[in-house]
Amino acid sequence: MISSLRGRVLAAAGSSIVLDVGGVGYQVNTTPALVLACREGDEAHVHTALIVREDSMTLFGFATRDELDVFELLIGVTGVGPKSALGVLSVVSPDQVAEAVQRDDDAVFRKVSGIGPKTAKLITVSLAGKLHAPAARPAAAPVVTGTVTESVLAALTGLGWSERVAAEAVEETAATASESDAASVPALLRLTLARLGPAQHVGRAR
Repeated sequence: MISSLRGRVLAAAGSSIVLDVGGVGYQVNTTPALVLACREGDEAHVHTALIVREDSMTLFGFATRDELDVFELLIGVTGVGPKSALGVLSVVSPDQVAEAVQRDDDAVFRKVSGIGPKTAKLITVSLAGKLHAPAARPAAAPVVTGTVTESVLAALTGLGWSERVAAEAVEETAATASESDAASVPALLRLTLARLGPAQHVGRAR
C-alpha cells in the first residue's frame, strides 16, 4: 500500500499530477484545487490511496489526511467509485461532507457528476455517525454565495486557508474577474490562488 508520496512535481495538469519520487514518476489523480496549487519543479506531499483493479493500479492523492479519510469512506458506499468520490472532494471540503451527512442533506452529493439521487441518499445514510461536523462558524464570517464561488471556497479551505481569509479573497477576486472567469471554477480558483500568493499552499516545499 502506498499511503503517501513526497517528491518533485514533474507535471500538473487536468485532473492529475506526476511526482518524481526517487527517480520514479508517479501519476496521481487528484482534485483541481491541488493541481492548481502544484507547480512544476516544486516539491509536493500528498496522502494517497492505491486502488487496485484486475486491469489497473491507480493512485488518488489529496492535500490533507482528512480528504483521504473521507475519500476512503465514500468509496466504501455502494455505487460510489473512486472517480465519483474524487468528484465529491473536488467541490466540497471534508467538513462540508460531514455537515451534509449530519443534516441528511443529499443535495450536496447529487450535484456531482455520476452520482444519482439514490446513491446520494445512500451516502448520507451510510456515512451517518462516521464523520464529525465542525463547530458552528462565527456569524461574522463572510458568506460567499453562488455555486462557483462556493466550490472555490471549499477548495481553498480544503487546502488549509481559513474560512474568513478564503471567503474574502474569493469575493474580491470574483468582483474584479471577467464574466467568463467568474463563471468557471478552475479559472476563479486560479485567480484567487494568485491573489492569496504561493507561500501558504498546502503540500508545497517550505
